[in-house]
Amino acid sequence: MFIKKYHRLLLILAALCTIYSHSYGQDKNIPKDLYVAATIPDSLKEDANVVIRYEARETIVKEAGRQTTKEHSIVTVLNDKGDDDAIFMLPYNKKYDSYSGIEINIYNAAGLLIKKYHKSDMYDGSAADDETMVTDQRYLAIKHAIASYPTTIEIQYEENESSFIGLNSWYVQDKMEQAVQNEYCKISVNPSVGFRYQASNTNIKPVKGNADGLDTYTWTAKNLKAIKKQEHVLSWTIIPRINFAVNTFNCYGYPGDFTSWQSFGNWIKSLNDDVSSLSPERIAQIKQMTDTIKTDKEKARFLYNYMQKSMRYVGIQLGIGGFKPFPATFVDQKKYGDCKALSNYMRALLSAVNIPSNYAIIRAGYNAEPASLAFPSNSFNHAILCIPFKNDTTWLECTSSTTAFGKLGPFTENRNALLITNEGGKLVNTPRSAPEDNQLNSQVHLVLDADGGAKAHISILSSGEYRSMFVDVLPTYKADEQKEYLLKHLDIKQPSVFTFKPADDAKGFKEISIDLEYDKFCDIATGDKQFYRPMAFLLWDVTLPAEEKRKSNYYFPAPVAKTCVTTIDLPTGFEMETLPTDQSLKFTYGSYEVKYKYDAAKNQVISTAKFNLTNQLIPAAKYTEMQVYMDAVAKAQNKKLVIRRKA
Repeated sequence: MFIKKYHRLLLILAALCTIYSHSYGQDKNIPKDLYVAATIPDSLKEDANVVIRYEARETIVKEAGRQTTKEHSIVTVLNDKGDDDAIFMLPYNKKYDSYSGIEINIYNAAGLLIKKYHKSDMYDGSAADDETMVTDQRYLAIKHAIASYPTTIEIQYEENESSFIGLNSWYVQDKMEQAVQNEYCKISVNPSVGFRYQASNTNIKPVKGNADGLDTYTWTAKNLKAIKKQEHVLSWTIIPRINFAVNTFNCYGYPGDFTSWQSFGNWIKSLNDDVSSLSPERIAQIKQMTDTIKTDKEKARFLYNYMQKSMRYVGIQLGIGGFKPFPATFVDQKKYGDCKALSNYMRALLSAVNIPSNYAIIRAGYNAEPASLAFPSNSFNHAILCIPFKNDTTWLECTSSTTAFGKLGPFTENRNALLITNEGGKLVNTPRSAPEDNQLNSQVHLVLDADGGAKAHISILSSGEYRSMFVDVLPTYKADEQKEYLLKHLDIKQPSVFTFKPADDAKGFKEISIDLEYDKFCDIATGDKQFYRPMAFLLWDVTLPAEEKRKSNYYFPAPVAKTCVTTIDLPTGFEMETLPTDQSLKFTYGSYEVKYKYDAAKNQVISTAKFNLTNQLIPAAKYTEMQVYMDAVAKAQNKKLVIRRKA
């Protein structure tokens, strides 16, 4: 929505100036050995699927809103894990973007040219997708099918752009398992535009200069080994890049100032000012709808639920519409809008009953990179709403028709949002969720039979991320797909009969029930004894590989709290022989405990299990502690209940 995304996964991000010349044009004198795979230093092959042999990128900004970028790259793909680098994609807008000089050359391992592509060979398509139905954004794309490895791909092109807010970051390496032999990036900018840069995960510094009245900045990177692949690592925490920004911009004919968060907020405010009110007649109707509700917060809750039931999400991004919301009157009449339009509409509903609120823009996504207080730049892709009740600031996710009032969830929580106020933009923190915000509380009744079969009834009450699984994700599947989804995500043993029943959804908690039948539920039957894992599903199923000296933090989607009370009816004629031992396990950011008891009068085994993860970010220094703890939890859940026939 707010930012034009480039990714070298598609071979377009870090492309750049010449290797031995400072002309930064498309150098025809690149050494031939850069096309020969055998000349790659062995040190750069270690842990690498792809080696950037040479990339040069030069961007020239002579005035606000106008830039020219020349890119030239030579990339050697070592194996099939690097095939994404054989996909080339260029996003553009017909009115504001143009490409020229597109050349794609394919070389074999010996550096011999085997294939050539040009712009006429590329697919030209709309960038509309499942979320954006209508847009004037398009893309040129082509994919080369690699027949043998290693293969070298050379790409050259020039882009002229006449509308933008910021400059694309330079990704020195944009993914793990990618090595760099030679890279260059040069920015030439009119001093009046106001250029800024920020290094992230790198110490590379530019050489500064001046030429033809433009300030110049040149970065060089050489012989960078591949970043070894790690699980559950956020790319923005390890991938080296240089972020670029300008203080003055022009976006679709709307000039703006990005000197500070306040000034950019003023630009967003100017886009919203004339679209944020309803007609007098509609305002009167809204007041009548809420006139019996006593408190402002309950009025806000009512109007939020009204919006969720009445409106639907439709993404339409045309021109400045990628930043400017549809008028509230339009949304009110048509009953649809995107995240900007629905947040703006909710603001208009609240304004109608004299409840002030603030439109806010944010970088959405699980554990997405937060905006930097010290480096104002546009990385936002979503809009939400904030109601500043006294001592009770309330945030609303206006795009979702199912999210509970006052809840954001991991998609937008625990990061910076740019609050749009009458004084401009203000960077503020969204709430951080706690384990109690993401609960899965369950009760299980297992009835065992003498032949080792069983019937089970599972009741689940869920909130937060677990509720979202049942109200947002599950309904998109067919019945048989729902079964497979639940068996996988709850780690339920494959049953012979499966029945799923959704029930109430109230006050942020979703209730469901599952009935299961098993011809064989016991793990082992020998003689007069039967051995069972005394639960219908695992409360926690994550185990981790051991890693020595892990350097990166580990991320879960959210903190969670899970409980399960399981009652097991033993078969007639059987009695308990061995109960699993109680367990109490802890690590710095979580705990697991389970207790068992046997009721001889009812011939029942009852267990109570609790699992808590108190933070979604686990520091690298605590990884080994967590890995040992998770293994212990897995072993604790695998303890056996042993029953035997009565003598």
